[in-house]
Amino acid sequence: MFELSYPWLLALLPVPLLVRWLMPPHRERVRALRIPFFAQFVEASGQTAGEGSVILRREVLQVGTVSLVWLLLLIALARPEWVGAPIVREEAARDIMLAIDLSGSMDTVDFPDQEGKAARRLEVVQRVVDEFIAARDGDRIGLIVFGTRPYVQLPFTRDLDTARKLVGLMQVAMAGPHTAIGDAIGLAIKTFESSKVDQRLMILLTDGNDTGSKMTPINAADIAHQKDVEIFTIGVGDPAAAGEDRVDFDTLRAVAKRSGGQFFSADDEVALSAVYRRIDALRPQDVRTQSYRPRRSLVHLPVGVSVVLGVLAYAALLLRQRTGGA
Repeated sequence: MFELSYPWLLALLPVPLLVRWLMPPHRERVRALRIPFFAQFVEASGQTAGEGSVILRREVLQVGTVSLVWLLLLIALARPEWVGAPIVREEAARDIMLAIDLSGSMDTVDFPDQEGKAARRLEVVQRVVDEFIAARDGDRIGLIVFGTRPYVQLPFTRDLDTARKLVGLMQVAMAGPHTAIGDAIGLAIKTFESSKVDQRLMILLTDGNDTGSKMTPINAADIAHQKDVEIFTIGVGDPAAAGEDRVDFDTLRAVAKRSGGQFFSADDEVALSAVYRRIDALRPQDVRTQSYRPRRSLVHLPVGVSVVLGVLAYAALLLRQRTGGA
């Protein structure tokens, strides 16, 4: 569709006529022949005598060309554009940080897979997280791995393929053998500081209890709530175990409650997959729709036509003068 950005400039179209009316034509004095019977000559011709001057007359080609060039230049100043069909883009307004426990206990082979066979905890978690990420079309995903210390494995990105590959590369104890849940939450809060979206989710999965964080998980959850970060905690493993192998459901439940999230426990792969689907149902994507119409400037067309017309008109006048002179 054709549009003018400044259509009001076309109101300047009659300006040349106004200038001609306010500014009289140039009068050129020329030599004249004196005749004794001038009065009778004028009377016989039916003309009115005036001061001795000549007003140059413009040819039709000149007037037409100048008028058309003026119109084209005004159209160019009005910025003609070709506006295309609307393009609609949907963009989810949600950032999700996945915090995965890679402490030594994740190497334990006691987690039932979909067939009921005992498998390594980390292998089951990797499969479920991979499926979850694959379905995050539109979301930004971040990865934090934690053990003795937490590390950002992947800052927020929409590159889901890279996120899935990094999940597949996770190794037990790559962040240390212990479990620093509070520090992992603190690092996630710091990472969320660069987030500009309204919905900020953290999904924390662990099979142990906090053993060496500088900040307790409860205090970290309070700060997360102040920063509008919801934490969904997932506990896997044996709550009846001893030492670092015991998963602390009470702490995970308190962390989720204080941050406005929810706590889940999973004792096999099927249950873990159901947990991730439930989290997605509890906090559906907040999709923002943005639309715009591509615009292509057409200013060069009237300018180019006006230049061509001017050159052709000037060439025609020169040719006519030379032909008349010959």
